[in-house]
Amino acid sequence: MSTVGFFTDTTLCIGCKACEVACKEWNQLPDDGLFFTGMSYDNTVALGASTWRHVSFVERPVPLGGQETAWEPFSWLMLSDVCKHCERAGCLENCPTGAILRTEFGTVYVQPDVCNGCGHCIVGCPFGVIDRRADDGRAWKCTFCYDRLGEGLTPACAKACPTESIQFGPLAELQDRARRRVDQLHERGMTEAYLYGADAADQPGTEGLHAFFLLVDRPEVYNLPPDPVIPTKRARDGWLAVAAGAVGMAVAAVAAVARRT
Repeated sequence: MSTVGFFTDTTLCIGCKACEVACKEWNQLPDDGLFFTGMSYDNTVALGASTWRHVSFVERPVPLGGQETAWEPFSWLMLSDVCKHCERAGCLENCPTGAILRTEFGTVYVQPDVCNGCGHCIVGCPFGVIDRRADDGRAWKCTFCYDRLGEGLTPACAKACPTESIQFGPLAELQDRARRRVDQLHERGMTEAYLYGADAADQPGTEGLHAFFLLVDRPEVYNLPPDPVIPTKRARDGWLAVAAGAVGMAVAAVAAVARRT
């Protein structure tokens, strides 16, 4: 079974939210509340336990390609965000019950019948994706439409995307396609285009993402961390610091005894 992924090309996103709707319909997710958020066209605000796809709208006073004209003094950046299904997943490594596992498709899946709602996975995710639902206390996030994958179907969000901004397929093929797309955009003058999280070289803190993005501005502009690192990656450095401290204290104690004698 090949490892699959999502390649999201933000330059093709039109902000229609078809992916959000398809995700909620297929997975029977509850709504996010019918209230005014004050966040432009963004009615879902962020990823969460009941929002597994989130389309963000970023208005900036910079045109695409950096060529400002009288009729285009600004540009919209749109991003359909989702769980990244990291190659090395902090949520999975933090889970004490085995509720989170790596599937045969290379995706990261939370088993709702095993999750006890402890919340360790939440603090383990450097992207702030996974969260607990208020009604049952269990953790929820994108499943990559695991039930659809088992039937050979495309995930609901990618199937619904009218512009092919969300592309689904074997991860290696998507990575090659994404690099060609960046080269194509550079040739057209959009030299700011780059890939976010396409492989371990891009993001050593997660060793690459199975849901990666083509961006045209800094990650922070899209509300993405510039250098995500899972907590267990830092554990080695922490233990080394503890060991160094212990050695230092031992040396100081020996020196003190030596001075007294």
